[in-house]
Amino acid sequence: MRILNNSKEIAAAAGEELGVSEWVAITQERIDLFADATGDRQWIHVDPERAADGPFGATVAHGYLTLSMLPFLGAQVYAFAGNVARVNYGLNKVRFVSPVLVGSKVRNRVELLEVEEIEKGQRATLQHTVEIKGQDKPACVAETVVLLMAS
Repeated sequence: MRILNNSKEIAAAAGEELGVSEWVAITQERIDLFADATGDRQWIHVDPERAADGPFGATVAHGYLTLSMLPFLGAQVYAFAGNVARVNYGLNKVRFVSPVLVGSKVRNRVELLEVEEIEKGQRATLQHTVEIKGQDKPACVAETVVLLMAS
């Protein structure tokens, strides 16, 4: 894990890859729990029998499930240390490139694209590329923006 200890280290890391998370299995249980939490119980996610005859040949993770895993996967890759409050500011761009079939393993490759000084600290833009084990195309590419506010 890469730990960026202060605003100077954070700024200096702009343009660098911060690292890659461990592989995490996408189980039907994880998909079902996400479906329960969001109310999105579309059959391509929660009905293995019907999905076997569907467009992907198996159930697939929700795109938003993949996106929701960024904090968990990212925490394996990097941390902003010190006396800083980390606040999600938003997303610049998200693309769901490839479906994540049940039983797949995914990991997150993180790059710190840009760091801007703001009145109360810094605004960091990170690119998350969620890779699928054994596949060339990623599941998701997302650009997130985080405010790092000194307290």
